[in-house]
Amino acid sequence: MAQSRHIAIVGAGLVGSLLAIYLRKRGYRISLFERRPDMRKNTLLTGRSINLALSNRGIRALEEVGLADAIQPVAIPMHGRTIHNLQGNLTFQPYGKEGQYINSVSRSNLNIVLMNKAEAEGASLHFNQRVIQVDTDRTTLTVASPENHLEMHIFDYIIGADGAFSAIRQALQSFDRFDFSQEYIAHGYKELHIPAGPRGGFPLEKNTLHIWPRQSYMMIALPNPDGSFTCTLFLPFEGDVSFASLTSDLAIKNFFATNFPDATKLMPSLLQDFNQNPTSSLVTMKCFPWVRNKTLLIGDAAHAIVPFYGQGMNAGFEDCRILNALLNRHHDDWEKVLQEFQQERKSDTDAIAQLALDNFVEMRDLVTDADFLLRKKIEAKLHAAYPDRWIPLYSMVTFNDSIRYSEAYSISRTQKKIMDEVMSRPGIENSWESLDLSSIIQRLPG
Repeated sequence: MAQSRHIAIVGAGLVGSLLAIYLRKRGYRISLFERRPDMRKNTLLTGRSINLALSNRGIRALEEVGLADAIQPVAIPMHGRTIHNLQGNLTFQPYGKEGQYINSVSRSNLNIVLMNKAEAEGASLHFNQRVIQVDTDRTTLTVASPENHLEMHIFDYIIGADGAFSAIRQALQSFDRFDFSQEYIAHGYKELHIPAGPRGGFPLEKNTLHIWPRQSYMMIALPNPDGSFTCTLFLPFEGDVSFASLTSDLAIKNFFATNFPDATKLMPSLLQDFNQNPTSSLVTMKCFPWVRNKTLLIGDAAHAIVPFYGQGMNAGFEDCRILNALLNRHHDDWEKVLQEFQQERKSDTDAIAQLALDNFVEMRDLVTDADFLLRKKIEAKLHAAYPDRWIPLYSMVTFNDSIRYSEAYSISRTQKKIMDEVMSRPGIENSWESLDLSSIIQRLPG
């Protein structure tokens, strides 16, 4: 029966392309519509999130469609954070236990792998197709070509995987009782570049995510296979120290030389990159319901988040995996699947949205705070002694794909209360190594 059903997926980005693979493997006819040109044939403008952190949740989905091995050659393991202070001194903070890591991957390289696989599986890809109208009662899409030629298509189902500013979601927003919110943070971001060293060497430690935390702002750098690093500056739009205050080349030079002196020495094209690359905003978007009749929202179209937990792509990939699992459970009964999918995933995506906002404060400020670092040491000690009872929040989110985001968030609230009490004990900075760990663990429920 699947073979007779025709599904439109709007958006051939990471999530749309992966979903096309999943659904083709189930035997559905898939038409994938993308408003941009085919990135495999066109050089797209950079300057927006060109590096991503692929972790367990995303890898599990790629494994299910047979692509995990194809990604490994272009992924660089990052075992932790390297913190750069103002003097250029480095501190390494591991992400988890030995052997646990996240992966730096190129958005475009990963997208190309996914598109090629979707096409090889038999999906039909249509580029330069802009959605003009969505009729959720008749399940039709009207799309426009660059020449503004309009075509209407009828489908059995329509899935909007077209990102934070989704045309499919905008169509659903016109209906009664559709909740939608968007919240921009005060910071924007700009992509910058550290080129490879001589003979393609890495000018910074290769297998780590580099952070220059400066309390109200920060810069990060992720490694690329060619030896270069993609840097991202997160800075307020307005204020004394902001994008608005960097109005001249001299101001830009002085800002970087003062705040990121060790990185600035490695950035010969800093001024050109700063002046040419766009300053982009950061937004959290939530909506509900994700389903109307036979039209579904998925990925950023349903739940866009800020990038500070490195989970945006991973959450979208997990959407695809969960949807496929529900199709298995309900034997492709889409009416049951769609309702269960939105009910199950809504609480999880709300949780990771909040965690991503919280982690921005941690990355730009707390990673250099003595109390925070001591708290992390105690939590690591608890995890080592009771690996199944006390799992640090970062590990739950990043390395334990069997723990739902909502569960991780709830557990972390309990852990925080316990750790707040531990950290309030007089002289804890001197006595922490002799703590009675069993008494702490006994405070956990269950």
